[in-house]
Amino acid sequence: MKMKFVLSMVAAAMLGQTAAAETLTVGAYPANPPWEFKNEQSAFEGFEVDLVNEIGKRIGMDIEFKDLGFQALFAAISSGRIDMAISTITITDERLRSQDFTQGYYDSDLALIANKDSAVAGMGDMKGKTVGVLSSSVAENWVKDNTEKVGFANVRGYTAQQDLLLDVRAGRLDGAVGDLAGYQYAFRQMPDLKILETIPTGDRFGIMMPKGSKHLEKVNAAVSAIKEDGTLAKIHEKWLGVAPAAGTSTVTVLPLPKAE
Repeated sequence: MKMKFVLSMVAAAMLGQTAAAETLTVGAYPANPPWEFKNEQSAFEGFEVDLVNEIGKRIGMDIEFKDLGFQALFAAISSGRIDMAISTITITDERLRSQDFTQGYYDSDLALIANKDSAVAGMGDMKGKTVGVLSSSVAENWVKDNTEKVGFANVRGYTAQQDLLLDVRAGRLDGAVGDLAGYQYAFRQMPDLKILETIPTGDRFGIMMPKGSKHLEKVNAAVSAIKEDGTLAKIHEKWLGVAPAAGTSTVTVLPLPKAE
């Protein structure tokens, strides 16, 4: 009887280890609506949250979200503390050299924004002005690459988009460059801000994973299936208010991205 009890305990422990191994830990920056944010119950919601939860269902794995700052996502992926990272992370050649990504699922453009009362009407008016960006973002890279061309006087980096938007509204920034869709969603609550100019990038958002992740192929296959059966299009319409355009990466299955 004692031996049966011991064997039962060992079996239970092994089952517990198996269950733990079937959980994907996903890092997410919680102040990035409509992509990811926390609701009143402190649970994650958003476009990419719905996508990742759907992936979990398709591959039979539980999803556990970790609240991390945007910059911290990269260190957590590199160290293997998390299995995946989301937060409108743009796929770039530089990032592909040290991390893996699923295929893109959203074509990301940038935008220049300002206060509605601002005299700034477009990028041409930003010469000698102060611009804000989210630190470690593609927007920051774009601003750095175009500072001489545009003539920005100062570039301020922020770790939270909400702080950046509040500074634009208060006039502490002359303008800001960032994710177009994120701004459109935020402006529902901040109608005193406006989009001045769209900046096409040709970039796409993808799920970031550790280099050589054993989960990459099955996660990517799930993304393909979610596109093909229209589930991702429904998620897009739910969070962005419109159906995705034909031919975009939201509805088109793409190959795994590779560094050039």
